[in-house]
Amino acid sequence: NSNGKRTAAKKAIRIMPDGRCRLDLRNMGITNFPSWLFKLTSVTELDLSCNQLKKLPDNIGSFLSLRRLDLHSNKLESLPESIGSLVRLTHLNLCNNCLTSASFPSSVGFLTNLKSLNLGLNQLDSLPPVLVALDGLEELGLFDNQLVILPDFLKDLRNLTKVNLKGNHLLCAQEDSEKTTEKSAPAEEVYLVHESSLCDTCITRCVKTRRDGEGETLEGRKIETYPGLMVPNSVAILCIICL
Repeated sequence: NSNGKRTAAKKAIRIMPDGRCRLDLRNMGITNFPSWLFKLTSVTELDLSCNQLKKLPDNIGSFLSLRRLDLHSNKLESLPESIGSLVRLTHLNLCNNCLTSASFPSSVGFLTNLKSLNLGLNQLDSLPPVLVALDGLEELGLFDNQLVILPDFLKDLRNLTKVNLKGNHLLCAQEDSEKTTEKSAPAEEVYLVHESSLCDTCITRCVKTRRDGEGETLEGRKIETYPGLMVPNSVAILCIICL
């Protein structure tokens, strides 16, 4: 019952040594955002993952102190406009929901302190243009969606160091003497990672793989538009070890 969940929630609040206030409500069978949570808006970390939420309340923006919000493995289909009020957010996990490209309000662009955004395992067939405003973003999870191309605005996110594209059906252009054709990229683990995240061995192998044209998953010209980012492709396993 609701009283039991409220009691469990109070016990789930933890004050971390560095002063962070974390509320862990994961895997509690929550189907509707509990109204009593609005008495706890001072929490800095809120974990509501692995529940049954289909929507967030319109006043989710009341949690002004939030730094981390974990909503992975719910049933979210859209985000409310007020999510843009969570301007202190640095980490937002929306993985494994039912979000489409139309699910993101323009207010998401106000989340300029975001460093990590996980949109993996959703139903994205394109990236919401509002993401271009998130210029502080360092890590972007896009794995297991329905993406076929990457928008040019990604190159404007100068702080990106990791982009996980695994499980998408990306198209890459291949030019011959008469025409340009498109084909699907191989179904492998596709990552864009900043060269500073790789060891010297991985960098050398990435450069060689790209130069030799082996296992290429993105058009060479496109790769060059992402400053400092490399596509490990056939050496992805080595790169993952480094990370």
